Amino acid sequence: MLPNQGKELLSIGRSAIARALNIPYRSKSDEHAPWLQELSACFVTLMQDGGLRGCIGSLEAQRSLLMDVKSNAVSAALHDPRFVPLRAAEFEDIHIEISLLSPRLAMAVQDEADALAQLRPGIDGIVFEYGYYRSTFLPQVWEELSQPLQFLALLKRKAGLPADFWAEGVKLSRYTVIKWREIDNVEEYPNG
Repeated sequence: MLPNQGKELLSIGRSAIARALNIPYRSKSDEHAPWLQELSACFVTLMQDGGLRGCIGSLEAQRSLLMDVKSNAVSAALHDPRFVPLRAAEFEDIHIEISLLSPRLAMAVQDEADALAQLRPGIDGIVFEYGYYRSTFLPQVWEELSQPLQFLALLKRKAGLPADFWAEGVKLSRYTVIKWREIDNVEEYPNG
């Protein structure tokens, strides 16, 4: 991905939200570009006044990058169950961040101590799975939860399990992201 492609993704995400809110806004991107038609998985995060305002994404590449960005942007704005739907009056106050996910890699872990030893703070996004319980944290969450024990405990709570839960059958997988943020036009690549 090139830096200008990240700027195009941000414009596509903002345009999709504007369309959903009936606000005039035109994307600056050529939506027919071949790279936008490739299967990809992304998360769209909305920030407002320095805090989270919505975050929805895909863990698996099941549709084109174009459609994934549009759908996740609208869902982050209107359908994140943690927040009331974004109002048109808030449109100019949000900042969009798009995280393009690498393919997930299963982690072979013997127990929780082994899992904690394998976590790479600041690098890995982690998917936690146990039966029908499932959750993920993007690598950006390490900025708030820098200790592996705390990171994993809150990931389990997000899945609906106790923070101290561990059982045979827990599955972990990792991924990295390339991300772009409107607020500072920064592009960040994974460290490892």
